[in-house]
Amino acid sequence: MSDQPPPSDIRSHVREHYGKIAESFTPGASCGCGTSDSSCCAPESSSIHLYETADAFTLPSEVTGLSLGCGDPITIAELQEGQTVLDLGSGGGIDCFLAARRVGPTGHVIGVDMTPSMLEKARSNKAKMNAENVEFRLGEIEHLPVADASVDVIISNCVINLSPDKPQVLREAYRALKPGGKLAVSDVVTDGPLSEQVKASLSAWAGCVAGALERRDYLAILEAVGFTDIQLTPVYFPQETMDEALEEMDDELRALAAEDENLYKTVFSARITARKPQA
Repeated sequence: MSDQPPPSDIRSHVREHYGKIAESFTPGASCGCGTSDSSCCAPESSSIHLYETADAFTLPSEVTGLSLGCGDPITIAELQEGQTVLDLGSGGGIDCFLAARRVGPTGHVIGVDMTPSMLEKARSNKAKMNAENVEFRLGEIEHLPVADASVDVIISNCVINLSPDKPQVLREAYRALKPGGKLAVSDVVTDGPLSEQVKASLSAWAGCVAGALERRDYLAILEAVGFTDIQLTPVYFPQETMDEALEEMDDELRALAAEDENLYKTVFSARITARKPQA
């Protein structure tokens, strides 16, 4: 039996953790994984270097400095002019602003986040960038504040792993997508089980480690929900990335994980795409 913390404790800790990041963030200052007052799911000061699109490097530091993902969902989403896009766990808004450029003035981008201080940063960034085709809504990704079959593409960047109820997140994504709509996410996944000590750590949850699903379980949930054309492509982390993630854990757990060489081989970022079938 798993010692996973109660869902309410996980959500509260994650909300508080990322809220502190937003509240303490100053453009140009470090927002690295290994500091006591900040976190991310990728190395260096932000995860901006993970993006393949050149647009990412033209955004202001107020946006790129709060890039806390583990990949580049924009590239795999293959967005088109006029589409409606939904970002699960939009944070400071980087993927929303990148998506907005792809879908153009006839498109629309909705970012959903449960952390009020992150939404405040994102809305401030929207105003500074005059991003009229972007809006941000307060909500949990397990209960999306959008209508049924109203979205062409759903993106997410290192957020689904933070949810204690991933099947519900993916059911909600399926509900929100139009028939033929696309799911395109970057997320932390494992190739084998994590230890019960890691799963029980709230700091490991907030650090994007403890909540990661096994690859086969992720695929099984997507299929059970009804998605088709499912693809999951691993992108393995370098050791220094895992070292920085471990810095967010408590001392006892960090020492335990550091001794477990399998952890470095088990956890990876994944590019995940799937489709909601046509009606």
